[in-house]
Amino acid sequence: MTAPHRALLDAALADPATGIEQLGVLSPDELDAALRELVRERGEAVLPLLTALLERGHGEARRVARRVRYRLSQAGVPVPAPLGRPVLGRRPARPLRAWMSGLDGSGSRAAWILFESAWGGLLLCSVIINDVEGILEAAGGEITKKRFEAELGKLRASQKLPWVELPPAYVIGRVADARATHAARATTPPVEFARWEPLFAPPAGLAPAGAEPAPGWDAVLAERSAQLFDLPELAGWFLDPERVQSDAVQLGEARASRLVLSDQLKAEREVAIVTRVVERELTDEARRRWASRLSEMALIFELTARPEAAALARAAAGQLTDAARPAAQIPFARGLARRALEVGAEVAAGRISASEVSRQPRERER
Repeated sequence: MTAPHRALLDAALADPATGIEQLGVLSPDELDAALRELVRERGEAVLPLLTALLERGHGEARRVARRVRYRLSQAGVPVPAPLGRPVLGRRPARPLRAWMSGLDGSGSRAAWILFESAWGGLLLCSVIINDVEGILEAAGGEITKKRFEAELGKLRASQKLPWVELPPAYVIGRVADARATHAARATTPPVEFARWEPLFAPPAGLAPAGAEPAPGWDAVLAERSAQLFDLPELAGWFLDPERVQSDAVQLGEARASRLVLSDQLKAEREVAIVTRVVERELTDEARRRWASRLSEMALIFELTARPEAAALARAAAGQLTDAARPAAQIPFARGLARRALEVGAEVAAGRISASEVSRQPRERER
């Protein structure tokens, strides 16, 4: 770095608010080379200057600053995006595209939201949200278009659950719902979410998840709704096995009883145990939660060209939200209980670990 360049950079680093004006005498190549050398010497101490260049520098200077910030982030230096901060002459960050996965058995799902930053770059926010706990994980930052396309391709290839593109306002609304869950539970989201929070105000006119009008339901389809458990996407959908351990043991004992019982009596005992579990575990709150999950999955099924699965999911959701319908008479509710009892029996026998099938929300791969 030449002496004049060093003097200019030192002055700008000492007072970014005014010093960047003097950097206008440097060509883009000179500025890029000078900033790279300064980064090698000063590391993340250069970030305030880069931010000032992004907010108040001319077009070429902003492009150079973006490149240098990106190199810093790739080198492992935390590079916070200037989110929620007014930038003179620039519009605030705005959402461009968004994606969500289906829900797993604990009510968790992943979401990606791609924003255009105030200075025209791209910001990718990745979150995992849960309908009980709220926001489980948040990550992301600046990203180039080329890298974003590559990451999106890898994501689609690796997801175990369906992954669909949705209107950004819808996905932002779901994340806002998860944020509101923390307020209701008096908990706090991960610290990593703080830098993104200004971008997740609930969109006007979008109903929060779980507050949609109860869907109409087809009685014939509702009776077939237990067929949903045959779908791979619902392989992890069952009640918490830990809560039905004693019931699972009783069911196993009834099936293995040495007493001479008719098949009819054994079947009646099994029906009684399943009914007891459903009536105990499918509270009004639990019914609303499972109905909301089914409604969300119905949308996923529609977007992945499976109208029959979508119709079954909506019918099951309708039955669950019908307060006049006893939980024990809902095929989908009984399916949740039966599968939980089967898994609970495997845990009791030591063939599966309890932690492996716990329905407690936990972070998972995006």
